[in-house]
Amino acid sequence: MGHVTDLILSPEEAASNDFISLAASKILGFQVAEIKRLKIIRKSIDARKRNIKINLRVQVVLHDETEQQEQFTLKLQDVSKSKSVIIIGAGPAGLFAAIRCIELGLKPIIFERGKKVEERKKDIGLLHKTGFLNSDSNYCFGEGGAGTFSDGKLYTRSNKRGDVGRILQVLHLHGASDEILFEAHPHIGTNKLPAIISKMRATIESCGGNVNFNSQVTDFIIDNNQILGIKTKHGESFFADAVILSTGHSARDIFELLKRKNILTEAKAFAMGVRVEHPQQLIDSIQYHKEERGQYLPAASYTLAEQVNGRGVFSFCMCPGGVIVPASTGEEEIVVNGMSSSTRNSAWANSGIVTEIRNEDFSDFASHGAFAGLRFQEFFEKNAYKNAGKGLTAPAQRLTDFLSGKISTHLIASSYNPGLHSSPLHEWMSSFIVKSLKEGFKKFDVKMKGFISQEALLVGVESRTSSPVRIPRDKETLEHLQISGFFPCGEGAGYAGGIVSSAMDGEKCAEMVARKILS
Repeated sequence: MGHVTDLILSPEEAASNDFISLAASKILGFQVAEIKRLKIIRKSIDARKRNIKINLRVQVVLHDETEQQEQFTLKLQDVSKSKSVIIIGAGPAGLFAAIRCIELGLKPIIFERGKKVEERKKDIGLLHKTGFLNSDSNYCFGEGGAGTFSDGKLYTRSNKRGDVGRILQVLHLHGASDEILFEAHPHIGTNKLPAIISKMRATIESCGGNVNFNSQVTDFIIDNNQILGIKTKHGESFFADAVILSTGHSARDIFELLKRKNILTEAKAFAMGVRVEHPQQLIDSIQYHKEERGQYLPAASYTLAEQVNGRGVFSFCMCPGGVIVPASTGEEEIVVNGMSSSTRNSAWANSGIVTEIRNEDFSDFASHGAFAGLRFQEFFEKNAYKNAGKGLTAPAQRLTDFLSGKISTHLIASSYNPGLHSSPLHEWMSSFIVKSLKEGFKKFDVKMKGFISQEALLVGVESRTSSPVRIPRDKETLEHLQISGFFPCGEGAGYAGGIVSSAMDGEKCAEMVARKILS
């Protein structure tokens, strides 16, 4: 029930619930006093012109109307004595697979190499304070996966794997704000995601599921091309009716395990490049066409994509009002990523700017077969370490100097906490990456005049955009092509790219597992 209408308002008008009610009542022909409830069901910003508008779709219910609100709920049940499914990894794919398993009457048993999110936060704090990297508990590994401390953006273009709305509803049910249900580009924020992840774990355990931390999987138990269970680093063996692999794009030890077990993998195209950082005020002025955005507009973002000699160059994980963080998972490598809090109130804006990496690009590593791209990725990250200072200090260069081909004699202030080392990125990064990025930046500056600026800084390297390895599976059943009962999913398996698409893929895998072992 209810009446739906679209509104086009100024940012100031859209910030007032009273004005929204007044505007909706005028269009619908009602008095404001007749409105019992007004709900925003869609919101987006139109900043194409100087006169910025907020597009709203609202639903109005009147006092004399019967209201039938559809409350989203999970069909939870006690699965403590049900058939079990081992889930390797507690990122978005693993957690959503576990909850879907419970709804379908299966007991999920999660094995996570890292720590629970509360303890993981302490290790990340220590990383910034002392530079000590815990290889199992960092920005990539631990409960919640890489997305927990990498902004929590919930936008995806993929609707093929499942219901985007359902994923958002599950997050909302566990504490995410109402805004994620109607914002065009929903975002939770790194300061709020940990509590949501913790509540999802509580849901799983309250229904009889198990979540095991500090439990790195070191072996698969396979007999006659059927997976029976797993072994952990503690030497323990666990058995189940199926195994879902959801370890994320950085679990290189799992890729090595697959190789040792002669389990099929294949090289996959991915993308690498750098992080570019601007003052947020500069991005605001470009996107909003004025010097100051004011109190009614959020920190401006951007999405950029161009073709350079047939190769894609694009922005990735743009973080308005955010910071650049160290995302390395091993020694003697430098990897960076970006994140924002829910308020997006940092003085900086950053984004990955990356270019396509194709199979022919890592021909020098062809002897590594399916791992050729992985080895090229490792080489790129170790090269960044060699060309930085020490520890987690990252190589950096002014954007203008990168384009001119000269080292930066002076680096501007940055959000990157471990520190920067002036480095000629244009000399040591692969020439095809440098060429693509240079041309890409020039094209971006046409779309966003002022993007190329003395105030813009490049920080290296952005290399974990997606997995360089795919674990092939059947298109219909999602089961591995070689191993029965084995379901690779999410980013690490090469079938997703971000929180929402990984979550949808995890749910879909859970449904395929249920079809297989409950039929």
